[in-house]
Amino acid sequence: MTIYLNGQFMPVEDAKISVLDRGFIFGDGVYEVIPVYSRRAFRLNEHLQRLQHSLDCIQLPNPHSAEEWRELIAELIAKNDGEDQYLYLHITRGIAKRDHPFPNPPVAPTVFLMSSLLPTPSVSLIENGTSAVTAQDNRWLRCDIKAISLLPNVLLRQIAVNADCAETILLRSVTVHPPFNIEQAFLTEGAASNIFLVKNGILLAPPKNHLMLPGITYDVILEIAASYDIPHQIREIAASELFDADELLLSSSTREVQAITRLDGKTVGSGLPGPMFKKINQHYQEFKRNVMRAL
Repeated sequence: MTIYLNGQFMPVEDAKISVLDRGFIFGDGVYEVIPVYSRRAFRLNEHLQRLQHSLDCIQLPNPHSAEEWRELIAELIAKNDGEDQYLYLHITRGIAKRDHPFPNPPVAPTVFLMSSLLPTPSVSLIENGTSAVTAQDNRWLRCDIKAISLLPNVLLRQIAVNADCAETILLRSVTVHPPFNIEQAFLTEGAASNIFLVKNGILLAPPKNHLMLPGITYDVILEIAASYDIPHQIREIAASELFDADELLLSSSTREVQAITRLDGKTVGSGLPGPMFKKINQHYQEFKRNVMRAL
C-alpha cells in the first residue's frame, strides 16, 4: 500500500509521525472517507466541502486548495491497486508540546492519506439484509464534525460486534441526566452510518443537525427520493417509531445502502429487505454509474 504523508508518497511501512502530534495526544484533528469507483472519486466536491466544514469547526486552516486535493487524491488512487477503493484523509493540528490550547504560533498540520480496497456488498447481504442493536447515544454535542476522536463511536459500534450485529443504532434522550428514558428518545444515526425508516410507504430521515454527521450517501438517497417521487419526510423520529418500522435502511460511503432486517433480536417488517430498499438500492446503483460516466 502506498500512502501520502506530509508531502511525500511512500510505502505504509515507512510512514512515521511524532508522539507529540496533537492527533495522537488529543485527537485534535478531522478526517474524511471517500469511495472510489472505477478509479474515480465519488462525489468528491461534496466530500471536500464536508472536510472544509469540519476544519472550520475546529479552527484549523485547510492545508490544500480543492484543486490540490483533487491532484493528491488522483495520484494516490493511481498508486494503489483496485478499481474500487476507499480513501481516508486525516488532518491534525500538528506537532507541539503537550498543552491544551492551540499552538501559538501555529505549527504545520499533519496530512495523511491512504487507500484501501472497497468491498462490494455480498449477494447474501442484498437478499437477506443485516442486523442491528440499539443503544443510548452518549456522544458529545458536535457530531456534525468528522473528528478523529472517535472513542464513543468505537465503544458504541463494539456493542453491535459483541451482539454479532452489523451496526448500533443510536437513540438520544431529550433529558441529559440519567436514567435513560427511551420513551422520550429519538433517532440520531448509526455508530458509523446514517439510518432511514420506512412506514406506510414513506421514507423517513432524521434532520441534519449537530447531533449527527451529514452523510454524503444520506444526501444521495434523499436526492433519489425527490427525483423519483418517492414519498419522504425529514423530521425527528421517535424511538417508538423505529421499533414499529416496516423497513429500516442504513447508509454510508463504504457500505452504500443496506437493509436492516433484525433489530434488537426482533424481525423488522417481513424479515427480508422490503420494496423501499429494493427501489432505493436500484436507483442508487444507477445514480452511481451515471455519475461516474459523467466524470
